Amino acid sequence: MKKNWRAFLIIALISLLSLVACGTSEDAEGEQTSGSGDGTDQDANQGEDKQSFTIGATQIVEHPSLDAAYDGFKQAVDEAGLDVEFDLQNAQNDQNNASLIAQNFVADNVDLIFANSTPSAQSALQATQDIPIIFTSVTDAVGAGLVDGMDQPGENITGVLDLHPDAIKNTVNFIDTYFEGSKVGLIYNSGEQNSVSQIEAVKAEVEGTSLSVAERTVSTSAEVQQAATTLVGEVDVMYIITDNTVVSALDSVVGVANDQDIPLIVGEPNSLKKGGFATYGIDYHTIGTRAGEMAVEVLTGEKTTADIPVEYPAEMQLFINKGAAEEQGIEWNEEWDEKAQFVEPK
Repeated sequence: MKKNWRAFLIIALISLLSLVACGTSEDAEGEQTSGSGDGTDQDANQGEDKQSFTIGATQIVEHPSLDAAYDGFKQAVDEAGLDVEFDLQNAQNDQNNASLIAQNFVADNVDLIFANSTPSAQSALQATQDIPIIFTSVTDAVGAGLVDGMDQPGENITGVLDLHPDAIKNTVNFIDTYFEGSKVGLIYNSGEQNSVSQIEAVKAEVEGTSLSVAERTVSTSAEVQQAATTLVGEVDVMYIITDNTVVSALDSVVGVANDQDIPLIVGEPNSLKKGGFATYGIDYHTIGTRAGEMAVEVLTGEKTTADIPVEYPAEMQLFINKGAAEEQGIEWNEEWDEKAQFVEPK
């Protein structure tokens, strides 16, 4: 009988301990559940889950216009509050380098490519049909084979052009109005589709005016000064479009223009700061900013590149550098005081 009583007591004790253990476990689980109610653990988990991105930025060459576009792009992305790592690569005006940069971005599986120039965008598109590409500093996206039309962006590419549709027309009209009968010197890299498109547009606008043109082509920035020198005595005005090769060596053209009293018309305001006289241009920081806004829409999943039409710059303005006018022996016209926004040289 005692043995039975002892066995019963042992069984009861074991059952009691089991109940206590279960209660402790349930209480612990309850504490964990109620502990998440203050949001501390939830917020920590959300912080761990916050998505981060890598943007590969490819730029054909370093010069103020392209640099301003990149700064605007990065600013727009940063202001959106995204967690983004930027990998900026400069091709040093070498198409082979541009291709290699794009291929490396694809190998690194970046989340988006920012292509800052026509050669950079072409290389990126050749390298991938999957990674989204946002471009700017591109003059003719259709002619460069990047998209089928302004309202027909690619499955993985779209962006903002750097040429207002009336910019060349207005510039040629400006030269024809204030430098009537002039022969206009054009220097460009014939290997840049961006430049070929502009030169063709310039020549089309010149038809029917009092102007004529003389062309010089270069393949590297080292050839720019010699090309400018050969135009001396042949031309009355020089017009430097937004050619990456020539703009990167613009100081040498400015030197020739100043020494020989040749008015130097340029393609964008940053070239005025380096000594150009006048332009109907756009703000590269602004088009970079718009490209950055497009990138944010794509990264957040709000839109795809196919949903975003290619855009022209929003605004265009006559800009003049008064100091350059004096250096180049240009007789001042009072009409410019009302028409132009003035830019100070650096």
